[in-house]
This record gives sequence, C-alpha cells and structure tokens, in this order.
Amino acid sequence: MTFADPTNTAAAPSVSASANPVRVRDIRLDFFRGIAMFIILFAHTPGNFLTRWIPARWGFSDATEMFVFCSGMASAIAFGATFDRAGFALGTARVGYRIWQVYWAHVGLFFATAALLVYVTDLGITDRNYWGQMNLWMLFVESEHWENPNILFSFMTLQWVPNLFDILPMYMVILAMMPLVIALARVHLGLVAALCIAMWVLGQRRFMEAAGLPYLNFTAEPWVGNDDWQRRWFLNPFAWQLVFFTGFAFMRGWLPKPPVNALLIGIATFIVLANIPFSSIGVRENGGLGLDWAREWRSENRQWISKSDFGILRYIQFLALAYLAWVLAGDKGNRLRVTATHAFARAWEKILTLILKVGQQSLAVFVVSIFVARFNGFAMDVLGRDTGTVLAVNAFGCGVLILTAYLAGWFKSTPWKPKVTR
Repeated sequence: MTFADPTNTAAAPSVSASANPVRVRDIRLDFFRGIAMFIILFAHTPGNFLTRWIPARWGFSDATEMFVFCSGMASAIAFGATFDRAGFALGTARVGYRIWQVYWAHVGLFFATAALLVYVTDLGITDRNYWGQMNLWMLFVESEHWENPNILFSFMTLQWVPNLFDILPMYMVILAMMPLVIALARVHLGLVAALCIAMWVLGQRRFMEAAGLPYLNFTAEPWVGNDDWQRRWFLNPFAWQLVFFTGFAFMRGWLPKPPVNALLIGIATFIVLANIPFSSIGVRENGGLGLDWAREWRSENRQWISKSDFGILRYIQFLALAYLAWVLAGDKGNRLRVTATHAFARAWEKILTLILKVGQQSLAVFVVSIFVARFNGFAMDVLGRDTGTVLAVNAFGCGVLILTAYLAGWFKSTPWKPKVTR
C-alpha cells in the first residue's frame, strides 16, 4: 500500500528496440497494494472472523509490512522521478506537499472516526462505549484534570497519537527522511545503507535501554511524565523506515531484483513455513497447536518480533514472503492475468480490475477503510456475527472501498477541465 499520488505507478521498461517501443504495465505493485487495503479493512473490523486468514495469523509480519514496503516502491516512482527531473529543491518541495496532504488526511480521519464512535455510543443500541474502547477517555473525560489540558493542540502537533491512528504519522516522518536519503545516494549508496541501519538500531527499545543509550521514538502521550512507562508511537518510524527504503531501493534500482531460482525459492519457502509454529496460530490463538516450546521462545524473544520497533525477524519473514509472491505473480504480473474466455476467467479479470483500482488510490481508500471498519464492527454488534451477516458486512465494506477508489480516480482525472483537442 502506498500513499504516492500518481495512478500510473508501475510502467515496465521498454520491451522493444523499435522507434515506438511497446510498454507493458507491471501490475504487481497495484495488485498487492489493493490486497493490503482489503486486509487492513478486515483486520481493523472488531470481531471479524475473516481475520483468521490474514497474514498476521500465520507469521510475524502482516499487512503493515505490505503497506509500508509498497509505499516505498511507489514513492520511488512518484517522488524519485521528480528529484531526477526537477532537481533536489523541487523534489523536496513535492515531498513536503505530500506530507501536508497526508497530515490533513490524518486529522480528518481522526475527527470523523471520533464523531462516529460518539454517535453510535449515544444511540444506546448496544451497551458498548465505542469511543472508550478506542481509549479516547483523555479527549472526552480526563482532560480537565491535566495541568495542560490542551489535548487538541497535542493531537494537531502529533504529540498525542491515539490508538489506531499511528500509521499516517509514521508515514509522514518517513517521507520527511526521503530528501536526506536521496542526497546521500548521490554521494554513495553505502551511506544510505548506513543511515537506514543506524536508525533501525537506534529504534530498538530493548537493545538501546540494555546498552544504556537513548531510544529513538516519539512520545504518544505527552502528559505522562514517567519515561519508564510512557507510551511511545506504536509504529516507530525510525525502525519502520527500513522496510520502506528497502522497497524504495528496489524500485530505484539501488538494489538488484533477486533472481528466480530453485535455491532462493527453497530458502524463502523454508523461512515462511518455519515461521508458522511461532505465529499466532501456532502459540497464541485458542491455545495454539500445543507448542509450548515455541510459546516460551516467543515470550523470551519479543524484541526480535516486535511490531512497534519492527523486529528483524519480521523483516526476514516478510522479505521471504514477498519474494515468493513476486515469483508467483510472474514477470510484470503476467500470471495474475488470464487469457482464457471461460466464465471463471472473465470473473477473475473483473475482480482483478477492482483490486488494481483500489491499489492505485491507496490514500483515499486507507482513510475510508479505517472509518468503515469501525462502522462495520458496530453493525456486527447490532446484527450479529453469524457467518452470513459477517460476510455481508465485509462485502459492504469492500464495496465502499471500491467505490472510494473509483471516485478518487474520477476526481484526479479533473473531468471539469476542458479537453485539449488538436
């Protein structure tokens, strides 16, 4: 998933040496961004049994890695080209403009979602306090007890990052790193690698505290003064930049694409399968699979799989899974397309078109998905969670995301502008 704004994000290099070379669009980026959007909708819907089948249940990594990795790839296309074409100053200006857009998307998403949660709570249809479940007590109840009760100022300055609303702030900080990364790359790519690794190390809380060194992250609740239990940003941008700039480096050509061979496929498959005993399905859900040794290992080695600080085993498992998905999709995603004309093939082509459209409009879709996920959770509380109801509510949510993607694409096409004719 990405928040880069162009819709034509993945045109492949020329495949012909003629004067008018044929360009074949690589659909893999848009496809996996679209899949990530639907997974994020399912994952953020409370009490949704479809979460049994999302990546987070089967491995250390989840849709967040897909989200951030694809963001890096698309940002390389959208913003990297601007640095190349228009120069460093204008490239930096465009990144700054995108940060501004994402900031207001973050603000709008929070207030819209908070208003929804207050409304459905006040309806009294259920006995749930939905804004309380989102830990918004400090906004509606507790602010009067603070020495500095300006909670809205804390939110607008990203000092207070509420639960569930941490991914867009993370993305803004990582975007702000991009000009520095571009500048270092013009000197030597080794400097980029050194910067990314150094920031990741400084963003590992357990390691840094054990070494008596400062831990690099932002405060999520500034009114808490005791640093020993102060809440930090759940998604630490200084750690998560590693997977973002990995995707960025692949798309910029700083890292060569991995070869497709039996050895790498075997290694990646082994990593993905070996990860399952330590995953949620292996050791956490419903008592797991009875693998006490795996549960004990997971408990004793949390720093290696930390989501907040992007533990290194999450990175390794995600890269293995991404490699297998890249191989299975085929060159430029040609295995995702079908050439047959039977009914199933025609149906898949229509589904593929919808997935690609959702992947192309990821900022708008992501913002709407968080809002719709909370509404869908409320709908299930009211209507029940039998199989038919859950599937219907999820279908409704998917339909809203698809509609959002088409509307966003329509607005971006600026249909109100006069068409230029020759």
